[in-house]
Order: sequence, then C-alpha cells, then structure tokens
Amino acid sequence: MSIQNTIEQKLAGEFDAEYLQVENESHMHNVAPGSESHFKVTIVSDSFKDQMLIKRHRMVNKTLEQELQQIHALALHTLTPEEWVVRQGVVADSPNCRGGGKNQ
Repeated sequence: MSIQNTIEQKLAGEFDAEYLQVENESHMHNVAPGSESHFKVTIVSDSFKDQMLIKRHRMVNKTLEQELQQIHALALHTLTPEEWVVRQGVVADSPNCRGGGKNQ
C-alpha cells in the first residue's frame, strides 16, 4: 500500500472526517519521480472543535507517527466544519520548492 493510501485510511478512521484530502506534492520538489516524500493534508472534523491549532497538529502527527518517519514534509490544514464553511472550502497553496538545486 502506498504511503498516501495509508495516511488517508488512518486519518479517515481516527477523525471521522467530514472532508479529507491527502495530496502527494513530492513532484513539486527535487526528488525522484514517483516519490512519496511531501504531502499536504486538508482534514475537516468535529474532533478539532475547541482545540488550538498546535493541538490539532499534534493529534494528526500522533496518528501518523510511523509515516512521519518515512516522509520529509507534511503540510496540515486542520479545520472544524464551521471553519471549513467560513473558508468556503479553500486552503492555502503550498509554497514552491526552494531547496535542493531544482530551480538553481
């Protein structure tokens, strides 16, 4: 099973997510084709209600403890359903890669 599929299954199971998107952004970085090293996760769940951002991220990181040992970067967008509505389903784009000589 791919790392992306594992991340999706673990988060869906742990957080009963109203919305979950796991994007493999490795292609945006100086890595081999087909790599699974950089991910962006957008997750909307009632589990985040009344939790500070750092607590939300810690909850996700704990769930993905094993996967975090295999990947380089994980961008997290952890929202409650109410926050998701206010944002109209939009989260920030990940920044362009600035390292590794890819664009130098």
